[in-house]
Amino acid sequence: MPITNLSDAQHIFIVTGYTDMRKVIDGLWNVITILIDLTTVEDAVFLYCGRRRDHYKALCFMMLYKRIESGRLQWPKLQQALQQLTEQQIKWLLEGLAIYQPKAIHNFDVSNISNF
Repeated sequence: MPITNLSDAQHIFIVTGYTDMRKVIDGLWNVITILIDLTTVEDAVFLYCGRRRDHYKALCFMMLYKRIESGRLQWPKLQQALQQLTEQQIKWLLEGLAIYQPKAIHNFDVSNISNF
C-alpha cells in the first residue's frame, strides 16, 4: 500500500549528515544501499537533507520535496549514516526542532506505580 502520510510508515529512517540534493530517486536509493544492505523495505520512508538545511526530500515509493520558507531544519550533522526515527522524532524534525530532546518527557510505564 502506498504511503500517503509520513505517520503511515512503519519505519522512518533519517540519512544523517548532508546529501547532495541534486540527486534524484536512483541516486538517493544508492545512498541507502551503500549505507546498509537493503533490497526492499516495505512501508519505509527515508529522509535526506542538503547542506543548507532549508529543504528535505523523503523517499518511499515516491519522492517528496519540501522547502522551508523561513528558518532551518535541525538535521543531525553526523557523518552520513542511516538512523531510524520514532514518530515523536519525526514530528520534532518537521517542526524545526532537533530529534534529540533531552528535557522532553518520555513515555513511561504507569503499571509499575503503586497505589497511594
